[in-house]
Amino acid sequence: MTSYQAVPDYELDQEAWWVQRWVDLLNNYRFKKRLERGRRYAREGHILDIAYKGSKVMALVQGTADDPYKLSIWLDPFTDEDWAYVIDSLAEHALFSAQLLAGEMPSEIESVFTANGLSLFPFKLAEVHSRCDCPDPKNPCKHIAAVYYQLGDFFREDPFILFQLRGRDRRQILEALRQKRQQQTAAIAPAPPTDGDIPAPSATPTTEASSPVDVSKFWQYAEDLDPSLVVISPGSGTVLDLLDNIPLPANDARVVMAYLRDLYQAVGQQAVMTALSPPE
Repeated sequence: MTSYQAVPDYELDQEAWWVQRWVDLLNNYRFKKRLERGRRYAREGHILDIAYKGSKVMALVQGTADDPYKLSIWLDPFTDEDWAYVIDSLAEHALFSAQLLAGEMPSEIESVFTANGLSLFPFKLAEVHSRCDCPDPKNPCKHIAAVYYQLGDFFREDPFILFQLRGRDRRQILEALRQKRQQQTAAIAPAPPTDGDIPAPSATPTTEASSPVDVSKFWQYAEDLDPSLVVISPGSGTVLDLLDNIPLPANDARVVMAYLRDLYQAVGQQAVMTALSPPE
């Protein structure tokens, strides 16, 4: 089971956008008094445990009886075919993939789902299914309402819970995205150099993994140059100096930046050597 903290008051102007969407869903419910009772329950610590079983949220909420009430909350999960289309679409957006791999929810991610005829977020509270074993015949009861508000707090900490409610957890999504990105990288990697290619100099820096880029192809110019008008010198910087931080976890970002800096250095050296080489 999962421990939790009491639900705080929501300040919408400071919330992550996906948390705001969930809170708006609750605020638009027409029977607000029932939800408000649940909100007080959450604040007062009546939620004893919350756990996730597949795409369902399972909870224990202490009511007026001696034993806590058991309840479950779930959304309609997407089919395997639906998720396959979503993963393909997410993999086509490099920024989306990078943000998700970094544990962030892209601001335009809903467009990926709507493009596939789906919606990540429910449009109304009636689309959120729930069941409680308390004697209250109405739904949502105050126990379910308390967990609704607690979920908003959990969404703030982990946006992947929304995906889990639709049938895929964090591990499944990230692993599927990594596989898709690897397949795309392998598909666009250039063929190994042939005998006719200009060999890279032995002084070219290497990385721990062999580079899929043929740096000898970065500098090609077929026209004659007037030596009196040309000065050949290494560049003082690269495009990496203009980019912001890569939206990846810190360790992954350092590895990627180190690889790109080595690659750009190799390209720069190859360009200078090619430019200074006498024509054949």
